[in-house]
Amino acid sequence: MNAYDFDGTIYRGDSSVDFYVYCLIRFPWILVLLPYQILGILAYKCRLCSKESEKSIFFSFLKYVPDVTQAVNSFWKKNKKYIASWYLQQQKQDDIIISASPEFLLAPLCSTLGVTHLIASRVDMHTGKFIDKNCYGEEKVHRLQEYLPNVQISHFYSDSRSDSPLAQIAAQSFLVKNATHLSNWN
Repeated sequence: MNAYDFDGTIYRGDSSVDFYVYCLIRFPWILVLLPYQILGILAYKCRLCSKESEKSIFFSFLKYVPDVTQAVNSFWKKNKKYIASWYLQQQKQDDIIISASPEFLLAPLCSTLGVTHLIASRVDMHTGKFIDKNCYGEEKVHRLQEYLPNVQISHFYSDSRSDSPLAQIAAQSFLVKNATHLSNWN
């Protein structure tokens, strides 16, 4: 099986930020949360709160999106074009996409692509609160082992060295730059 990070790897950009901007354009009233969101970022940078708390503050805008499911589906109709062509050419049904982005955001796209294995951050789509740990770094390995206990990763792709724990358990790993250029993970 092949495993892929999502943002910056097979998706050109950061899907969470892009979805926020998409919602901001359609639901401008969520802008009132910006000071709160900035404080959350600053609190995290000063080590006053966890990554999950900071991201829950960021995703708090979801409380003010009238129909999150419809917004996500509309977002992917517009943004599916940012899936890297190299991925679409080699994509297989048993691929594993493993991401720190919210599961509710990536699940509809994975369904459209025919990808059956998605491991992502569990976030309440109505409140923005994290249900458990952010799916990042070593947590990706824990989630993978929980979801598919004896899986063998033949190829792993990511744009970030923070994914080194996953790269180490794969037979072969690749660094992806700008969702276009692949090189061996050294």
